[in-house]
Amino acid sequence: MFNPSRDEVRQFFTETWRKQREGAILTPLEAMAADWIAEHPEYHAELTDAEAAQAQDYSPERGQTNPFLHLSMHLAISEQLSIDQPPGIRAAHERLAARLGSAHDAQHAIMECLGETIWEAQRTGLPPDTDAYLQRIERRATRD
Repeated sequence: MFNPSRDEVRQFFTETWRKQREGAILTPLEAMAADWIAEHPEYHAELTDAEAAQAQDYSPERGQTNPFLHLSMHLAISEQLSIDQPPGIRAAHERLAARLGSAHDAQHAIMECLGETIWEAQRTGLPPDTDAYLQRIERRATRD
């Protein structure tokens, strides 16, 4: 399993954004990342300054969203959707997107479910429970 360091993740996104702005050729993963970066203009300035991005410490106590974590979660969810893993996530995403009015909003809702699932796994020391993850998404997709 690929397990990049914090610096490698940040370099990937800043380099992808640089290549996108310059019109350079992107790998398929970079193209997917560039699409998500384009959806988040609030991160453009941070991604433009690669040196500052490497040094920045994002802390919830300071009320900061980590753009690299946020974009990484978008990529992870996009990959899950592309292979329908866990099985049923693609259909749940479609229902959620219809309910919320956009695929982007649906991804953000799934992101909350993913975060909760990862937090639970870290707390219990067990692998992430994919059944519970999908159930969380299903509950969000069917809320009134």
